[in-house]
Amino acid sequence: MEIELWWLLALPLFFALGWLAARIDIRQVVQESRALPRSYLSGLNFLLNEQPDKAIDSFVEAVRIDPQTIELHFALGSLFRRRGETDRAIRIHQLLVDREDITEEQRLQALGELGQDFLKAGLLDRAEEVFVRLRGTRADALALRYLLEIYQQEKDWAKAIEVADALPGHESLMWRAEVANFHCELASAALANSKPDEAERHVEAALAVNPRCVRASLIRGDICAAQGRDEDALTAWKRIENQDPVYLALAAERIMDAYGRLGRLEEGHQLLRAWLDSHASLDLLDELFHWEMDKQGPQAAYDLVREELRRNPTLLGLDKLLEAALLTVPSEQRGDVELIKQLIHGHTRKVARYRCDACGFKARQFHWRCPACGGWETYPPRRTEEFDLTP
Repeated sequence: MEIELWWLLALPLFFALGWLAARIDIRQVVQESRALPRSYLSGLNFLLNEQPDKAIDSFVEAVRIDPQTIELHFALGSLFRRRGETDRAIRIHQLLVDREDITEEQRLQALGELGQDFLKAGLLDRAEEVFVRLRGTRADALALRYLLEIYQQEKDWAKAIEVADALPGHESLMWRAEVANFHCELASAALANSKPDEAERHVEAALAVNPRCVRASLIRGDICAAQGRDEDALTAWKRIENQDPVYLALAAERIMDAYGRLGRLEEGHQLLRAWLDSHASLDLLDELFHWEMDKQGPQAAYDLVREELRRNPTLLGLDKLLEAALLTVPSEQRGDVELIKQLIHGHTRKVARYRCDACGFKARQFHWRCPACGGWETYPPRRTEEFDLTP
């Protein structure tokens, strides 16, 4: 293929233009870097070397030398907040909010940072005031997200529902679980204050948002039981098997109490046995164990745990087996069994934990909301970290 003559003439021209553009860019970068305070560059160097204390000192000096460095103010305020020096972060961001020589976009950013400072400092009322001020602006989504966090901390569930409904993408599964739990919090409070009709309305709202809300079914059963409607209560609690069988253990004691009031304890016992066969659970086993121990005696409890231990070998199950064995073995062997039980029980106390699926936080007590990350229904009522005894 022959090369056109005009290409030969154009190539040197393109090269010259590229060289000229590069020189202009380099010259501009050099000029801008010379205009920056030396302390600013020192601060960046300290940040890169993971020396945040020295970086903050350098940035403070840079701000003193050149008060017009708006972005440096933002960076410095964020550094103070991350270090827990919220009073200094508040002063910097409040100074930016009050300045008249910044753009509206920068003022909204400063307000958002100021609200986060107040939230980090635990000043929830002042944080709420800032984020309410941001509603309807370009920072509306940010304001809604933090307002939802504030109202959950304040346990103002009605406002939390209102804010959650306004959030972008509020039809998501996570949103449905959260809002259903907000309604359940209101239902529990109403039930505690002897307002069953109000509690029932919130239960209906929770199930309308999330039909698989186990907590709503539990509360509905509690409402019925408090009114003496044990059959309706049992219907509500049995629905949990179709919603999420992992939570059946939470209803086990309630169900046995209701069947006891109806004079049909054996029927309740058979129901829990069927659930245990279909959905292995240490907490279900624990409930059945105590029922067998109280009603049928130590041998029946021992047989129950031994059968379950063969299906699902765990240290926690073995601990229950030894508890029953202590009451059934001959007296001359009781000392040995007691020693073994103490050793096993020492381990089970360490491993019997509920664990958050979102952040991994462990606790002995079941929580509807994780104390660490704030996630709803991230704590399945299923104790974890049992040592598997399968050979």
